[in-house]
Amino acid sequence: MRVAIAGAGAVGRSIARELISKRHQVLLIDKDVRKIDPERVVGADWLHGDACEVDNLEEARLEDCDVVVGATGDDKANLVVSLLAKTEFAVRRVVARINHPANEWLFTEAWGVDVAVSTPRVLASLVEEAVEVGDVVRLFGLREGQANLVELTLPEDAPVSGQPVRDLALPPDVTLVGIVRGPRVIAPNPDEPLEPGDELLFVASPGAEPALRGAVLPT
Repeated sequence: MRVAIAGAGAVGRSIARELISKRHQVLLIDKDVRKIDPERVVGADWLHGDACEVDNLEEARLEDCDVVVGATGDDKANLVVSLLAKTEFAVRRVVARINHPANEWLFTEAWGVDVAVSTPRVLASLVEEAVEVGDVVRLFGLREGQANLVELTLPEDAPVSGQPVRDLALPPDVTLVGIVRGPRVIAPNPDEPLEPGDELLFVASPGAEPALRGAVLPT
């Protein structure tokens, strides 16, 4: 997979290293010449230039990229990169970093963003996930399908405890994608019985989350 990352700061470099370790081809783009240092991310390609300018994106051959990541510290730049990647170069998947939570409402398909990542929201979700039992916790937004990855930890009195997965009466637009039970990650086999303390991972449309809560949790 070929990935272009706009922004060669600490975040962009960390993403690049992780992708390179998984044998992906990575191009880092930054307008600050001080950040162009191939020794800091061995194996990456580099381009000195403003990723908000079409000429530089053409030089980067963005049309050949499978994914573009807007990872700068400037929300405006990440939005412009996302829009250009999607509309001018037809990049299949665009991921954008949100630096300031107040700007989160802008990071939608209208700006070419398929997946938006807000560090404060992710951290808050992880805190909730660690302490909330018996409620739906939104972990991650999946913008492309207007869905969310949500987690629900079954309390002791959950009516579905002891039932097999096949008997879960899930509402429309909700799919069970995984069960975390202690150190184990379990695929949702229809015959797998649910147990108190299970962390259930669902992909759900935002409007279906209340119905999910009603279907799985005690009233």
